[in-house]
Amino acid sequence: MRSFTVLATLMLIFGLTACSTIETRPEDTARFVAGQYKYFTWRSQPLNNPGGSSDPLYTMDPMIREQVNAQLVKKGYILDPARAQFSVDYLQATALREGVSSQDASGGIDPIPSARPNRQINQAMVDNANALAGVQTTNNIAIQFNDMESQEEVWRVVVTKIVDDVNRVDANTMRNNLQKGISKGMSSLPDAS
Repeated sequence: MRSFTVLATLMLIFGLTACSTIETRPEDTARFVAGQYKYFTWRSQPLNNPGGSSDPLYTMDPMIREQVNAQLVKKGYILDPARAQFSVDYLQATALREGVSSQDASGGIDPIPSARPNRQINQAMVDNANALAGVQTTNNIAIQFNDMESQEEVWRVVVTKIVDDVNRVDANTMRNNLQKGISKGMSSLPDAS
């Protein structure tokens, strides 16, 4: 019974991570490791918002910085602008991407009539095809590390999140998604030397 519980827990974890709408694309860490970095700073200053804009970029900026700092400190890096060996910066962009084609999303449902032996079409398959097809809005954050001497990029990760509701900006949901995405994206980064 105990092995069944462990197996069920593992399957649940793998299932939840497989259904995640957060993708990460980290670069190889070889150049970063070769630099034997320990101290870092931010390349740019935090965004100034004197007008109190509710634009998501102003909401996101302190959260991104907080999460990146937390991940780096957890790995043993020290935020010290005076002794910084590498700088951290990020780019944020909203994009559109096409979902999967309806035939791929539906397990074979095709808008062109055809004969498919032993194939029962149910409404759930049709709904899944409609939900997964079409254009999806994504939020993309590229976190970049640059060597302080050469000013060349030594490592980067791109975190992409499918936006569920473009018209609703919830700071708590944004914070949770940033924490998950940045943590996942920076997981391949080695500990400080």
